Amino acid sequence: MTSIELDHDLIREGLSEEEIRALQPEVDRCHQTLTQGSGAGNSFLGWLHLPSRTADKPLADIEQVARELSECSDALVSIGIGGSYLGARAGLSFLGKGAEGGMEVHFAGHNLSTDHLADLFDHLEGQDVCVNVISKSGTTTEPALAFRLLRQWLIARYGDREAARRIVVTTDREKGALKQWADAEGYRTFVIPDDVGGRFSVLSPVGLLPLAAGGVDIRALMEGARQQEALALATSAFERNPAALYAAIRHGLRKKGKTIEILATFHPAFHYLQEWWKQLAGESEGKEGQGLFPASVEYTTDLHSLGQWVQEGPRNVFETFLRLAAPGRRIEIPTLQNDPDGLNYLAGQTIDHVNDQAFLGTRAAHLEGNVPNMTITVARRSPAALGALFYFFEYAVAMTGYLMGVNPFDQPGVELYKKNMFRLLGKPGQGKG
Repeated sequence: MTSIELDHDLIREGLSEEEIRALQPEVDRCHQTLTQGSGAGNSFLGWLHLPSRTADKPLADIEQVARELSECSDALVSIGIGGSYLGARAGLSFLGKGAEGGMEVHFAGHNLSTDHLADLFDHLEGQDVCVNVISKSGTTTEPALAFRLLRQWLIARYGDREAARRIVVTTDREKGALKQWADAEGYRTFVIPDDVGGRFSVLSPVGLLPLAAGGVDIRALMEGARQQEALALATSAFERNPAALYAAIRHGLRKKGKTIEILATFHPAFHYLQEWWKQLAGESEGKEGQGLFPASVEYTTDLHSLGQWVQEGPRNVFETFLRLAAPGRRIEIPTLQNDPDGLNYLAGQTIDHVNDQAFLGTRAAHLEGNVPNMTITVARRSPAALGALFYFFEYAVAMTGYLMGVNPFDQPGVELYKKNMFRLLGKPGQGKG
């Protein structure tokens, strides 16, 4: 099979094949808008050709810095929020342990919890540590505070000079507080492309450096993304572009009142990929009264909690199952004498076989409960498959945004909480709390 396949047979209770086909001309127009760069937010389309336009030299530079950091450190702390951390965390979680020589990677700067930071400092005691801080501006509150604290901790442990050697900055090419700080202190830097927004940045140094440090083959990752880019941009015909078909179905179901999309999986390895997808979809589509609400569940665990709501709750929901075609490991169920738990009928089967039957039973049950569903199948847990999946969702979400008539590349609503927080904290120029 190809890296990614879309099965939409069970979506037809909510959206007929004729209704899906009727969306093809609209998708064709939006595909042209996207590929020609003539739509809203077109100054942030750098992600569109990022896989194919990333040359060997930038990848080699990232690999070299990752090797140098691993030679002096046991652990990397990646500091960022939103798209500056979710992609790398999704990749490391999906791929598992990574390659030989990969460092332990921790994440900070994505919340304001004292306990989270204190627990991290406790965990890092006794380890050699390096830091990668990721921010275009350097003034976003959550990562800026985390970097202030971790930089101070590194200096206290190693001294100014050695601390500087252990800090790598991923930021704007020319401007911003973090860029100025990096230049003044002599920190090594990587560039966040000007035309790539945060939630679309995983295939840039934003995601690639933490992934490489964690032992991921970033060349294989980018090759998978390149293949998906070529597939997605060649045509918007549903028969040859599953990402376009996925976008069309999402748009069609939303117009028929299915306003919540649940990204469901039976594989815990997808957990942070779901979190990355929620930001990608929610921040790209949720504006001007438009947008699907992106939710996620992890089965079979959530079948014993949220499964009841999905089966019989409000019928404004559809499901997209995210599935692995081939597990990386095999565990066979043993036979027990006297069959005390009544499970000997499963002896000789694998755990994954049981999981597959749970998946098949669940999607049939949910369809019976008027929850249309489709399935995205990923070939395996490999860097290439991961790169393809990242690009698949980026293209599909951008396409869905255009189909809804919104700019998928801005996020004006995110700024309001910041203004209120700064006012309450008494930030200069923000008024009184």
